[in-house]
Amino acid sequence: MLQQDDHDVVVIGAGIAGLAAAAALVAAGRDNVCLEARERIGGRLLSKAGPPGALDLGATWFWDGEGRVADLAARLGVDTFEQHLAGDTLVQDATGVRRLPGNLIDAPARRFALGADTLARTLAAQLPADTVRLDSPVTAVHRRATGGLEVRTSGSVLYAQHVVVAVPPALALARIDFGSELSPELVRLARTTPVWMGAVAKVVAHYPSAFWRDEGLAGAAAGRIGPLQELHDMSGPDGRPAALFGFAAALAVGPGFEQAVITQLAQLFGPAAAEPETLQVQDWSSERWTAPPAVHHLADHSLFGHPLYRRPALGGRLHWASTETADRYAGHIEGALAAAERAVTASLTTGEANSCSR
Repeated sequence: MLQQDDHDVVVIGAGIAGLAAAAALVAAGRDNVCLEARERIGGRLLSKAGPPGALDLGATWFWDGEGRVADLAARLGVDTFEQHLAGDTLVQDATGVRRLPGNLIDAPARRFALGADTLARTLAAQLPADTVRLDSPVTAVHRRATGGLEVRTSGSVLYAQHVVVAVPPALALARIDFGSELSPELVRLARTTPVWMGAVAKVVAHYPSAFWRDEGLAGAAAGRIGPLQELHDMSGPDGRPAALFGFAAALAVGPGFEQAVITQLAQLFGPAAAEPETLQVQDWSSERWTAPPAVHHLADHSLFGHPLYRRPALGGRLHWASTETADRYAGHIEGALAAAERAVTASLTTGEANSCSR
């Protein structure tokens, strides 16, 4: 028999947006449950622990002016540090490798001393017991004839007055049955909105030391050839752990990819770069609970923060809260927190009477 229970709000997704929404709802006195499809929290905040510190396989930075992230980290006691910027930039193209003076790629930013997912883990630890349910992918969200919404997983039916969708809209439309309840305009928008990092592979090379700094390099590079298109220093505080990371199109990942990465690293940074202690490839397009099947074809980033995402759906009871739906800082942790804040406010103030879309 399916488990049945009632809540004021059901939050879908335990990435940083979902966790922030759940925490805000608790603070507002609302009973809520946060359903996460994976067996871990954090979503695209994913860090690989290793002494000392951690290496981020997902979100890495936050920038000046992103006050929500800074305030949350301070409130949770999560230590941050400044991104290393000093040194020159490398550019690789068909003619070879050029060294340009100064760091022409990175902007002043801050990082999380023990990895970005520390933010999610620390926030989740402050939620009431049983708020977050792991391994609970949502399969359907429908309106109830008696009012409110019905949320289904493989093992449960939950009834709620509001639902906060804290996963990418395209993923939600691919994995969750909304029936015919959403407007055609909203369905088209959600299905075509790109997933931030969804078509990207992040590659992290861990070294015994940040040798490039000794050579006056920032670790910042642009690749016009080779799998990595953009590279940065990902070393921890005081250069430990020492690491470089780069972004590649996820479609490039396949047989020979890792060797091509190592070859490119050596071409850019010299022989020492050909011998990383570890090389980790995080292909976000292969993550079932991040990327829908069509993720490689979603390319119109102007859809981020579309006004429709600010209009509660399903009679004013369904609210969008992923970073893709933020009208500012979309794709950033700050955007995820802003979208969660908006969704929670709407869930506390919006009802049937002022719904803007069915």
